[in-house]
Amino acid sequence: MNYFDYSISVIIPMYNSEKTICSTLNSIKNQTWFNIILEVIVVNDGSKDNSLKVVQDFIVSNPEFPLFIIDTSNHGVSSARNAGMRAAKGEWIALIDSDDQWLPEKIEIQIKTISDNPGIDFLGGDINSKGLKILWKSINGLYKASTKDLCLKMFPQTSSVIFKRDIFKKIGGYDEKQRYAEDGNYFLKICENFNYYHLPVQMVYFGNGKPEFGFSGLSANLKGMYLGNIKNINELKSNSTISTLFYIFLRLFYFAKYIRRLIISKLLKNK
Repeated sequence: MNYFDYSISVIIPMYNSEKTICSTLNSIKNQTWFNIILEVIVVNDGSKDNSLKVVQDFIVSNPEFPLFIIDTSNHGVSSARNAGMRAAKGEWIALIDSDDQWLPEKIEIQIKTISDNPGIDFLGGDINSKGLKILWKSINGLYKASTKDLCLKMFPQTSSVIFKRDIFKKIGGYDEKQRYAEDGNYFLKICENFNYYHLPVQMVYFGNGKPEFGFSGLSANLKGMYLGNIKNINELKSNSTISTLFYIFLRLFYFAKYIRRLIISKLLKNK
């Protein structure tokens, strides 16, 4: 398959993002392989600020940019992503949050990797130059992840992923009732059923430089994130995807991680 035969739908859930959404859109516009992006779907999830007008103005200023808006009342990020994926027409779906930016070669790197490795159904990347470590194991190249890997370390960050639209058609989308660790819930389902890969190359600027947890947004609710992760492994245990012994280990592991994050978050806020 020729590189330029691929088609990509980009999905952006947006809520009160008037200060960041243009940077996000420009990072898509500046892709080296922008020409294989079929459409960019912004799902306005009931924003109360000027986000919608900012995007409408961007459309007027960038008539060559294939940008479409789905305007909904506020139902949360999972509902917004699902709405975008239902409307998507591309062969591949790429997700990006409205306060993140792609590095210019993000799509080029991923499509080259997918084309060279046709078994890939889902591909993620890094948000910094630190690389990926799963406990003591460093990931230095293209890596096919297992459900166990994702239980030990949830990766990748959402704005780095690209996956076949057939995944959404076959297993559906996000659990719209789950407010915390919803990405992990969906990614675990994908990993169980499809070829889930990670390339440890930085592809995204994440959240305007804010810490990964305990700072703002949903991740600030560390208890909610902890309980969301417990829900995810409860489902895996119920489906017999993981063993009872591994489940018990994960319960202890997640609790220790939760306490550690509480301590780190407090230290960061006191600086």
